[in-house]
Amino acid sequence: MLLKTLETAGTVECPVPVGCPTGKPAWPGDGVAATAEGECLMEYTTEGIRNVALVGHAGAGKTTLAESLLHDAGVINAPGAVEKGSTVTDFDELEQKHQHSLTAALASFDYEDKRINLIDTPGYPDFIGTALSVLPAVETVAIVINAQRGVESSARRMMDWVRQRNQCGMIVINRIDAEDVDLSAVYDEVRQSFGNECLAVNLPSAGATTVVDCFFSPEGESDFLSVEEAHTEIVDQTVELDEDLMTAYLDQGTIAPEQLHDPFEQAMRERHVVPVCFVSAQTGVGVRELNEFVSKMLPSPSEGNPPSFVNGSNKDDGAVQISPDPASPVLAHIFKISFDPFVGRQALFRLYQGTIKKDAQILIGDNRKPVKIGNLSSCLGKKLSDRGSIGPGDIALISKADGFSYDEVMHDSNGDGSVRLQSSALPTPMVGVSITPKSRGDEQKIAEVMGKLTEADPCLRIERDPAANETVLRGMGDLHLRMAVERMSDQYAVEVETGVPTIPYRETIAKSAEGHSRHKKQTGGAGQFGEVYLRVEPLNRGEGFEFVNKIVGGVIPSQFIPAIEKGVESVLDGGAVAGFPMRDIRVTVYDGKHHAVDSKEVAFVAAGRKAFIEAVEKAKPVVLEPIVDLEVIAPNENMGDITGDLSSRRGRVSSTDSMPGGMISIKGQVPLAEMEEYQSKLKSVTGGEGSYTMEFSAYDPAPGDVQKKLSAAFQHPEED
Repeated sequence: MLLKTLETAGTVECPVPVGCPTGKPAWPGDGVAATAEGECLMEYTTEGIRNVALVGHAGAGKTTLAESLLHDAGVINAPGAVEKGSTVTDFDELEQKHQHSLTAALASFDYEDKRINLIDTPGYPDFIGTALSVLPAVETVAIVINAQRGVESSARRMMDWVRQRNQCGMIVINRIDAEDVDLSAVYDEVRQSFGNECLAVNLPSAGATTVVDCFFSPEGESDFLSVEEAHTEIVDQTVELDEDLMTAYLDQGTIAPEQLHDPFEQAMRERHVVPVCFVSAQTGVGVRELNEFVSKMLPSPSEGNPPSFVNGSNKDDGAVQISPDPASPVLAHIFKISFDPFVGRQALFRLYQGTIKKDAQILIGDNRKPVKIGNLSSCLGKKLSDRGSIGPGDIALISKADGFSYDEVMHDSNGDGSVRLQSSALPTPMVGVSITPKSRGDEQKIAEVMGKLTEADPCLRIERDPAANETVLRGMGDLHLRMAVERMSDQYAVEVETGVPTIPYRETIAKSAEGHSRHKKQTGGAGQFGEVYLRVEPLNRGEGFEFVNKIVGGVIPSQFIPAIEKGVESVLDGGAVAGFPMRDIRVTVYDGKHHAVDSKEVAFVAAGRKAFIEAVEKAKPVVLEPIVDLEVIAPNENMGDITGDLSSRRGRVSSTDSMPGGMISIKGQVPLAEMEEYQSKLKSVTGGEGSYTMEFSAYDPAPGDVQKKLSAAFQHPEED
């Protein structure tokens, strides 16, 4: 943390940060200055910032832990309670109503000489996309585990993300003082699930009424394991990456904690060490030790693994090097959009390089028109504090953020317009409800509200099916969609009817074929003429659509080629055999004819459309159905009923794994069309104790009877 002097006053060096609640000197590298009279203005250096996200399964205690950390830091007088709707990060009315986090929230606070930006994320699997979308903003992902339940599916998913994104991870085992908890078994499960690099930096002691340090001052007794052995194990693992330090350690037999900061940060960055902390957020056990560890040992933005920025216009060398330099050009990423009923659109962003000041002009994405940053704020939940400027590594919010969009890059150089953050793909929303207004005339209002919902939640998606004349809202699960519809009613006063939507089938072809069409129309005066020969070929799954022009000799003038492509695309959107969008097809136009007078764009649109339909009919058209990856968590005794039911739904079980508490995890793949009312079935089979998550996997050919039924019900528009 850097305390900058007022411009009009002289300065003196200050060994202790003015206003620091602990009165301790700053961590090495954090500059401190004050006026001779002791007046100071607080700002933050990159080295003094810690960005951390709390993630984990629903019920792990993330929001309660955030409250305890804030209380320990002196930011709030007393911890709030989720059940009372009084927590800092669950400030949304819908969250307070349902007593669960539904969106990510930022709480920025000072602890000793550090600035901690803490992001609390939802834990329900239905909101996994909301949690994942904010993780690029932090260096460290803290996976919170409920000691009563052990390692759950969301925790595994988050650790997979940490590894994919090359981020630093840590484990926080919460509720250590709950009844009938075997903490030794939980610790073993963590290491079995995530690797032996997961090592305790503190351990529960005195019946989990306190924790004993295993890192800085390894003294005392723990409830399990030897404190000295735990200390030796984590020091051994840390110094392995530094030969000089390892030599000194072997010679001296001990290492001062101050010497371990840099190698420990490197070990975390390379995931050679994943620290494990024990806490009870409810009673405060281990919370101060966690705050201490975050502030002293977690990597700063200049130490963590930098995210991958790429230049979309540079195909040969797309990587963009970034540096946490306040004097460099601005580069920031918008990772969350929200809508406040009073101030409108708000944008949360992380600054990676440069300095952003209030009232500065900034560019967004490839938009060449700059926008003014009218306000700049730090967040403590919904409480905002004005900021004059922020530097590299910090996180801030812009209110009244018209023109700002999710996943866009903010910059101040025209040459950076094509720079993008290379992010991992979020889960594809597959569960849907059809949306119709309860009142006539509300269509436009509903469209606007749904647009806001999808901007605020990247795993909500709107689809319009012209053939079925329905609007479909798709999300990650039933709960996800119910909360979205409830928000439409409670926050935006929009009432809608919901229904079961059409399954999002797709069409493709199985072999190559050719098609031909001559469009000729004479109605007196100038007529219409266009003739097209084309070839279709199947592409690999996921490759989309490719249009190739191989016309030579001018048999079709170049100005009519886009019209042919337009005709083909009209069939791609509406389907050729069953009325569903087509994919993974290459279309090559190789011959045709035109007329000097009668050839027009409309003629080649029609000829291209009809030639494409003819070719597809010869190319063994196939209807594809969406397949989802499914995980069911249920009591052991229900395994037979569940696997039998999945088989009846054309499902394939891939694995079954025992879990703590007499539960079992069943994983497999099932056609989405067979998942209707599965929630009710699972509830009936398990007595309400089962849960499931599903995520899009791939498109596979539908069974023959399904294809015949869908094709029989379809008719091309021109054949009506």
